[in-house]
Amino acid sequence: MKIIIAPDSFKDSLSAEGVAAAIAEGLARVWPEAQLLLCPMADGGEGTVESVLAACEGELRTTAVQGPLGTSVEAHWGWLAASHTAIIEMAEASGLQLVPVGQRDACTSSTFGTGELILAALDAGAQRIILAIGGSATNDGGAGALQALGLKLLDDQGQTLARGGLALGALARIDLEGLDPRLAQVRFEIAADVNNPLCGEHGASAIFGPQKGASPQQVQQLDRALGHFADHCAHVLPRDVRDEPGSGAAGGLGFAAKAFLDAQFRPGVEVVAELVGLEQAVRGADLVITGEGRFDAQTLRGKTPFGVARVARQHGVPVIVLAGTLGQGYEQMYQHGVEAAFALASGPMTLEQACAEAPRLLSERAEAIARLWRLAAQKLN
Repeated sequence: MKIIIAPDSFKDSLSAEGVAAAIAEGLARVWPEAQLLLCPMADGGEGTVESVLAACEGELRTTAVQGPLGTSVEAHWGWLAASHTAIIEMAEASGLQLVPVGQRDACTSSTFGTGELILAALDAGAQRIILAIGGSATNDGGAGALQALGLKLLDDQGQTLARGGLALGALARIDLEGLDPRLAQVRFEIAADVNNPLCGEHGASAIFGPQKGASPQQVQQLDRALGHFADHCAHVLPRDVRDEPGSGAAGGLGFAAKAFLDAQFRPGVEVVAELVGLEQAVRGADLVITGEGRFDAQTLRGKTPFGVARVARQHGVPVIVLAGTLGQGYEQMYQHGVEAAFALASGPMTLEQACAEAPRLLSERAEAIARLWRLAAQKLN
């Protein structure tokens, strides 16, 4: 029997690799002779680098960069030497988790550190750079990253703009001359599932600004500043991409990536599935088990179980989901290749308890599934 174990991480509890190992432990108690293939997954957010490196022969690298508010942080990124591919999680350099709640400031936070990670990848000889852009603390339209890569943003006095989205309102001129020429030789891919435009009521500032510390007044100011930035970009670039889907991702880093790096957007889970060889693994399998911390209607928006089920369905392989909790609308996934879904908790417990006991709970649920599957097979035979 061949079983593919392809879960996402359980936030604040277990990495995707840890989840897969716990599930495998439970299955092995019932099926000791089964071929269990662990394929840790991610959807372009937190844990993407870790999942890819767990499945591939890659290297975890660390680079000191400037965090969202300018303080130094140690950011991890992945390097696949065989294909000269760098995998960068912008959250490592510019993520919301790097800023305490009381210090979050969408007006001044910058993606400069993400640009520094791109420079590190260029220095390593990258020919392909995958940017996973979930979890940002920023709302600067990617301007900080571009500044790190050599772009000059100047005010009407010829002075370099301060960092952050609000400062873009004072932009008077863009100088492309210093932009790193190596960027033109690299294929950029954005791993994301956000399709918002840069500006407007569905734009970066309006939709994501509040969670990054922006007040209603600041949301309006930031939206105008990003529009001003886009106006100037349109004067120096061949096309205006502000209204394209995804330009509002990561506080507008999607806009910068599209406009200046000619980046191609792809669903994060699709990128990870390709890198870890999920489709090849699923061929000929009897069962796929996937999972995530919360399984609900939002899963349909491109989260890991949706992507895994989509691949498995193409090959006629049934999928079972193990989740920390089952939320509203999870049943919709039954129309997209998922056969059954199970929550972990066996009785009343706090979130802290569930997180602490996740390995045991996952192992027990996996064992129960295997026992039920074995009984059904015996009855059919």
